[in-house]
Amino acid sequence: MASSTRRPSWRTVTPVLAVAVFGLAGCSNSQESSDVKGTTPPVFTSSAAPAGTAQGGLTSPPTDSVSATLKDSNGQTVGTATFGVVGNHLEVNVEAHGLKPGFHGLHVHQFGKCEANSVAPTGGPAGDFLSAGGHFQAGDQNVHPASGDLTSLEVKQDGTAKLVTTTDAVTLDELKGKALMIHAGADNFGNIPSRYTQAGGAAGPDAETMATGDAGARVACGVIA
Repeated sequence: MASSTRRPSWRTVTPVLAVAVFGLAGCSNSQESSDVKGTTPPVFTSSAAPAGTAQGGLTSPPTDSVSATLKDSNGQTVGTATFGVVGNHLEVNVEAHGLKPGFHGLHVHQFGKCEANSVAPTGGPAGDFLSAGGHFQAGDQNVHPASGDLTSLEVKQDGTAKLVTTTDAVTLDELKGKALMIHAGADNFGNIPSRYTQAGGAAGPDAETMATGDAGARVACGVIA
């Protein structure tokens, strides 16, 4: 009897191919995202990052920088600060420890003299870091908040603090040789409503409040270089 060869039926092969093709399609990455819970989350596209940022949204590295080591009146180091040029502004990074919890005024002061128990350039009684003078004003400005006024430093319950902020009120060259100061209390940035009265009865904040922000004593100081 003659032998015969049985050909495979396309009805059998076709479903197998269909399953394979479907499996490949299910594993492909089309870069599509979904807001449905449990599905592929949104992904980054190839669009350029916003100006002034690096890949992933991180701030670009500074092109130039200066720094300060912050010390208390006993000469103990309580923090560091860096001012870096990023685009058309400065990025300020401050880390501190051993401070009282709460908000603390943070300012650039006129002179790079961080002397404990010293007298202010204008005279008067001695006090910690008074040798650094008042808040720095760039050029002939006399604005409030001052050019050297920065975002307040918030200290946690464990006495540590970390701040990243920006300013375009001063340049890197203007900061060199100045002092960075941490105060005992919070700064009001001159936000005193006109309905308030001074000691003599006049309306609004007095000259001392405008000059100091009522931030209190100077607890740490560092020369910017």
